[in-house]
Amino acid sequence: MLNLVRADQAEFDVRRGMSEIFAEGFAQWLGFFSKDPKKIAAAFAHMFVPDQFYVALYKGQVVGMAACTDATSHSVKLDITELRKHLGFYKGTLAGIFLKKEFETAFAHPSTGVGSIEFVGTASAFRGQGVASQLIRHILEHTPYKVYLIEEVADTNIPAMKLYNKLGFEEYKRRQIPMNRAKKIGIHHIVSLRYTK
Repeated sequence: MLNLVRADQAEFDVRRGMSEIFAEGFAQWLGFFSKDPKKIAAAFAHMFVPDQFYVALYKGQVVGMAACTDATSHSVKLDITELRKHLGFYKGTLAGIFLKKEFETAFAHPSTGVGSIEFVGTASAFRGQGVASQLIRHILEHTPYKVYLIEEVADTNIPAMKLYNKLGFEEYKRRQIPMNRAKKIGIHHIVSLRYTK
């Protein structure tokens, strides 16, 4: 049976387990910095803000994660020193510059009563077993927002799109990836979804 808790309320530090799921789930985005998932996991373990994340635990292992913020605070905070330590000076610096821009940009128009669901991921051995849907349902039931946004889903991530649609999320925006980048990463559009209670 899964135990769903906010990450800062877990009985142990869950950030390493979260970073392994992150490295696995976002490999296509992070491949430039390293092809080694263990190195990526070590480099990014520091960044998770525990009071913004919920985790699914099974027998003392993190098997799923998702963040939920109020669209004004960030769920991750990058430390360039940590990135350089694990990825080397050059790639660590680039990771700090590019990913800080991606992960820590101020929200354009934060609204009261709107939650942002981010960094949804499931350990590969537990995919297809309902972990992500249980986590998202838990967030929807245990957080105070009326509207929830999921801002960046790759159009090629069919399992995620099916899951979000099944849970009642609807597409409200689609952004095209520039052609040369789309060919390189295999993603053509970034989709934004909305759920209203």
